[in-house]
Amino acid sequence: MASTDKVISRKDGNVGYVIFNNPERRNAMSLEMWEATTRLMSEYAKDDSIRVVVLAGAGDKAFVAGADISKFGDERSTEEGVRKYNDAVEAAYASVHEFPKPTIAMIRGFCVGGGMGIASCCDLRICSEDARFAVPAAKLGLGYGYPGVKRLMDVVGPSFTKEIFFTARLFEAMEAVEMGLVNRIVENDELEFYVKNYAATIAANAPLTVDSIKFIVGEACKDELKRDMKRCEDLVEACFKSEDYKEGRAAFMEKRKPVFKGR
Repeated sequence: MASTDKVISRKDGNVGYVIFNNPERRNAMSLEMWEATTRLMSEYAKDDSIRVVVLAGAGDKAFVAGADISKFGDERSTEEGVRKYNDAVEAAYASVHEFPKPTIAMIRGFCVGGGMGIASCCDLRICSEDARFAVPAAKLGLGYGYPGVKRLMDVVGPSFTKEIFFTARLFEAMEAVEMGLVNRIVENDELEFYVKNYAATIAANAPLTVDSIKFIVGEACKDELKRDMKRCEDLVEACFKSEDYKEGRAAFMEKRKPVFKGR
């Protein structure tokens, strides 16, 4: 286990975890936490043994409840400090959004502001019944840049994105499902077990296939002229040429579970 004071990484087989560990402040994010997130995601991207990453908050009160206001005096009191902080936030978002393997946000309690930003960067979002979601920018007079708005809009569409920002209110878990913000709601005491099994299910599938789908869906969300169609074709071809494709066919004929190696 490798950890910082406020962000913890943990491995469970082929699944990596990034745990935001600031429970006394509902896992509110500081500069060091944003920077640690980027570093840990980079390490997992390079680790061939990791096939899925789960992002979660410590404790039972929150996934991430925005920025750690107690740190503003130290981290965001100058123009240079604000720029450094904003760059760190966007780098962390990019490290999750552009991560080459599947990511799951495991959400219980409050998922607010920066928490919504992180969650919308993940591929899947699974929440407990007590989860609550909000982007309170309009209650604070904050501007919200294009990248963050676009990432949320890619998940819930234009109309719900407007509703989330216009009202700045807390949305309950069932509302989040209706908007398409989360994939599944799970009973509070079942969340960790459910996500563990869900991640293991994905990790057991052929990595080349799963990762190629992630890339292709990402390209499909881009403007047509910006899509890398050659890369999409190459990834599909690589699947058919892989040892895993042979293993998948053999396992099917032999009526056994395949053992994929990602090559």
